[in-house]
Amino acid sequence: MISAGEFRNGITFELDGQVMQVVEFQHVKPGKGAAFVRTKLRNVISGGMVEKTFSPTEKVPTAFVERKEMQYLYKDDSLYYFMDNETYEQIPLNEDKLDDNFKFVKENEIVKVLSYKGNVFGVEPPNFVELEVVDTEPGVRGDTATNVTKPATLETGAQIKVPIFINAGEVIRIDTRSGEYLERAK
Repeated sequence: MISAGEFRNGITFELDGQVMQVVEFQHVKPGKGAAFVRTKLRNVISGGMVEKTFSPTEKVPTAFVERKEMQYLYKDDSLYYFMDNETYEQIPLNEDKLDDNFKFVKENEIVKVLSYKGNVFGVEPPNFVELEVVDTEPGVRGDTATNVTKPATLETGAQIKVPIFINAGEVIRIDTRSGEYLERAK
């Protein structure tokens, strides 16, 4: 059991038979009345967001989400195949179980497969990946205004904005959580 006063971002717990994850929390102490905890929660199975207020002493059961490292193998129609590196067992997952940030994962990459009580509900890609830029317009010489960006297509097919000095064929580092360009790969 965990009390609402101990909530932090990323904590998972059960609420009304659903597994919820704290996305945002705020401890509020109004001038009048009792303190409370305002939260924004994400249902880890369905992905739905909800806002809820708790008393700081209210207790909820902790939900243990298993994060298992697996290797992304390949895509076949709408199924994505992952392999357990210890048992070599392969599991197929439907496209609807994958978040939008999965577009930055290439084949043979190690990811974390998320499950709760044996039911797989999502895939967590690495926070940072290095991908090759396969298509982008050439930068215009002399156009050096601050933060000028242009669209680029990566080797996985994902589209992002990159600085104008990046050219096709270069390998860049990307933050998969925000989908933003970080730097050229070393």
